[in-house]
Amino acid sequence: MAVEQNLNIVPFISVENMMDLVLSTGTETFLRELAAYVEEDFRRWELFDKVARIASHSRDGVIELMPASDGRLYAFKYVNGHPKNTRSGRQTVTAFGVLSDVDSGYPLLLSEMTILTALRTAATSAVAAKYLAPKGAKTMALIGNGAQSEFQALAFKSLLGIENLRLYDIDPAATERCRRNLSHLGLNIMACRTAEEAVEGAQIITTATADKQNATILTDNMIGPGVHINAVGGDCPGKTELHRDILLRASIFVEYPPQTRVEGEIQQLGPDHSVTELWQVIAGQTTGREDARQITLFDSVGFATEDFSALRYVYDKLKGCDRFEKLDLLADPDEPRDLFGMLLRREAATLAVA
Repeated sequence: MAVEQNLNIVPFISVENMMDLVLSTGTETFLRELAAYVEEDFRRWELFDKVARIASHSRDGVIELMPASDGRLYAFKYVNGHPKNTRSGRQTVTAFGVLSDVDSGYPLLLSEMTILTALRTAATSAVAAKYLAPKGAKTMALIGNGAQSEFQALAFKSLLGIENLRLYDIDPAATERCRRNLSHLGLNIMACRTAEEAVEGAQIITTATADKQNATILTDNMIGPGVHINAVGGDCPGKTELHRDILLRASIFVEYPPQTRVEGEIQQLGPDHSVTELWQVIAGQTTGREDARQITLFDSVGFATEDFSALRYVYDKLKGCDRFEKLDLLADPDEPRDLFGMLLRREAATLAVA
């Protein structure tokens, strides 16, 4: 990595740095490469120190910490979810993350993760669909056309070859923005007037709405045999998107059951309802889609290993490039035990200048 070896310096990726890194790589290439890291770490699932995210809920949203470690590297993400933020011109979700060396405990990277979270969520959705969606699927319905929508569309186009996109949002302006942003990227896009119209003929249905409530975005009669549902929006207690009857008909795949049973669509079901962990499918320990009429559901809530994968990928991308800032983050005294002496020397240097 093109960074000074000073122990006080930690590479910092600002929002501007992240945008430049994505654009210089190519957004679809970035998604494909990131998906490979996500898939690789799911295969290594049993090596990880895992815990459900630590959440602080309030009336209007949630603030969470998401840690994970493979014994060599440690990562955590700080992330919020506040759907009302858009009313005051703020993002619903913002985030930053840290990647650290386990042996020394020193951080290796500090990064924005608002953009990176959108990318890793889309990449994870596409990885799951690689194993669960009908083979040769070309049409996806995307219900909820907010900040996540374009990333989801590009990930499914890039990794699965989706060609047709059917959009719906309760806010027509959101659908129009999504359509406009994607219009030059090789997708056949149809703006739909209802969710029912959007799912018609779709082999993959992605729901990515933001309201923090038990909503019914998809009803049972909207879901025919053979579809794959990528449920992204339900990600905290009391926030769901699917009617319970859909869950009872579907084969359900999850990231980390202790977290998903509290936050995901399956919070509507009993604690013993059968689910399959996605890593087991990716690692070849069990099957994903078994037949053409099966309804598969990826109950996606976002798990810390995916953030670990994203930070690990970005850290590797920085080697040999300068798309970061040098952040003076860590105290580095001349003698490790003389931290107070470092303060005194700073005082002396300041007085000398004055």
